Parts: sequence; structure tokens; C-alpha cells
Amino acid sequence: MQLTSPMSEALTRYLDLASDQLKLTAGNMANVDTPGFRAQGFDFEQEFARQLNTVPNALGMALDPEITAVDGLVARPDGNNVSMDREGMELAKAQLRFKLGAQLIKGEFSQVLSAIHSADGK
Repeated sequence: MQLTSPMSEALTRYLDLASDQLKLTAGNMANVDTPGFRAQGFDFEQEFARQLNTVPNALGMALDPEITAVDGLVARPDGNNVSMDREGMELAKAQLRFKLGAQLIKGEFSQVLSAIHSADGK
């Protein structure tokens, strides 16, 4: 019996990417005082589209996001270009994405649970 659907698979990838974004942002914030550190990031929407258009690897896992250096940030004299304002915004966006994904997957599984309960009642 299959418990996953194309929607739940897509939501799993969405949550994985939101988690990756949170980790990457936390890493950028942790290195705010590291000389020469360059902020890293990825385009969430572009990565999500790429994830949806690729087949998971042999272990059933999606690809890692394509992480790049963030362009357009002003570097301090020590070469570090982490902007706490930018990272705060990225953190808030990633948190909202994760909450949205969690709500959507909760709804997906409540439909499965409802179907199980209705089958028990027959």
C-alpha cells in the first residue's frame, strides 16, 4: 500500500529546501565576524522547480541545492560580506516557507487519516 502521493512527495522536497535555506542562513549568520567569509545562498523558487523536475537518487533523496555566493553585497574591509539585515529577511522567509509546507503536509496526511477512518466505519 502506497502512503505517499505526488503532492506529499513535492511537499517533502519543499520542506527539505526550506530546511536547507534555514541551515544556510544560520551558517551565514554564524560567520558574520569571520574575515573573508562570503555569504552563500540559493534561489528557492528556481531550486524547487529543479527538484520537481528531477528524479530522486537511488536512496530516494532529492538533489542538494545549487549553492552560490550571494552577489551585490558590500564587503567590509576584512572581506566579509554577510549582511545581518539580509540574513534576517532570509531567515523569516525560510521560516514562513517551512510553516506553510508543514501546514500543507498536515492537511495531506489528515486526508489519508480521514480515508482510513471512513474505511473502518464500513
